[in-house]
Amino acid sequence: MSEREQKALVIAARSNVAKKGDTWLVPSQSNHGHYVVDSDLLHCTCPDYLKRQLPCKHILATEFVVERERNVTKAGDGTTTVIETVRLRYKQVWSAYNSAQTNEKARFLALLYELCAGIDEPIQTNGRPRLSMADMLFASTFKVYSTVSSRRFMTDLKDAQARHYIVRVPHYNSIIGYLEKPELTPYLKRLVTESSLPLKAIETAFAVDASGFSTATYSRWFSAKYGKEMDAHDWIKVHLMCGVKTNIVTSVEITGPSVHDTNMFAPLVHSTAKHFDVVEVSADKAYSNRANLTVVENKGAHPYIDFRKGTKPSGKVDVWHRMFYYYQMNRDEFYQHYHKRSNVESTFSMIKAKFGGYLRSKTFTAQANEALCKILCHNLCCLIQSAYELGTEATFWEREQG
Repeated sequence: MSEREQKALVIAARSNVAKKGDTWLVPSQSNHGHYVVDSDLLHCTCPDYLKRQLPCKHILATEFVVERERNVTKAGDGTTTVIETVRLRYKQVWSAYNSAQTNEKARFLALLYELCAGIDEPIQTNGRPRLSMADMLFASTFKVYSTVSSRRFMTDLKDAQARHYIVRVPHYNSIIGYLEKPELTPYLKRLVTESSLPLKAIETAFAVDASGFSTATYSRWFSAKYGKEMDAHDWIKVHLMCGVKTNIVTSVEITGPSVHDTNMFAPLVHSTAKHFDVVEVSADKAYSNRANLTVVENKGAHPYIDFRKGTKPSGKVDVWHRMFYYYQMNRDEFYQHYHKRSNVESTFSMIKAKFGGYLRSKTFTAQANEALCKILCHNLCCLIQSAYELGTEATFWEREQG
């Protein structure tokens, strides 16, 4: 993707591209008002187009994010009314989707290898030589991607070694053992963050939510209500923030089931804002409190968090007060931003449908690492899909290389 196309995607995500008569008005990014793009998307009034006579970022931005939807209705007198509306482009590009799916596994392994290769090996001062951390991160994540048991996965791992993605094939018990290591967790979280960065030019709006993943362990208790012993699967909670255009996960936290969602909001926003230009954040009413709205505003972004039923304004004039009155006076406009939140539910659905909502591991540490591997697999699949649909290129560890 060229630099102009990347800038066009940012304009499309952040600006209000509006139709006026037979033209499109695209806001200038240098505060010079609007540039005018004709209805056929062939001409723009900006200096770049006038000089080059080639599509500029304003024309590309209009092409990226708008489409015309014609709804034809017939009135009782036989006349025909044509209504044109503009909406974000969510149309499935089947040729790109088919290419992404048919080439996914090969590209997944290549991306995972490049990602793990950037990991610094921990220093060992004593004991017998350890397995390579890069190899174990590759093996653990690839094992989760395969969705099969550790023993059945060994054939895939031998193929990966033959393609020089790992130095040597570890025993399947070693893969299970490494998932039990708490020191693996920060490595996996770092890989999740790094895997999201190739899309930082595209994602400026984000959504937050949490979802539970079932485990193989049980909890048993005596129910006074029913007068008998009961049991149920334990579960852990995955809190994440994702971009609403590509569903890429930008930050993630793993907790037990009793941790309230709102307590994880600030860490997710802080982590994402370190690397992304956060313009707006949407979340459901579970996150609705003054502290969370303030966190978003302090990042220079707009919080679109739904308000609980019966909420009343307070005398203090702050971000909560302003957003509440905006919600009251511009309900439809507020919900246009708020309903981007549904994309985080789509993200969880994608992860669970493809890699399962069930965790095989027995301990909390291993379950958290397994869940992080699922998130990492999802991100790599999003990068592959974006490469075919948006023309993006995934390059990792640019900060260290530059």
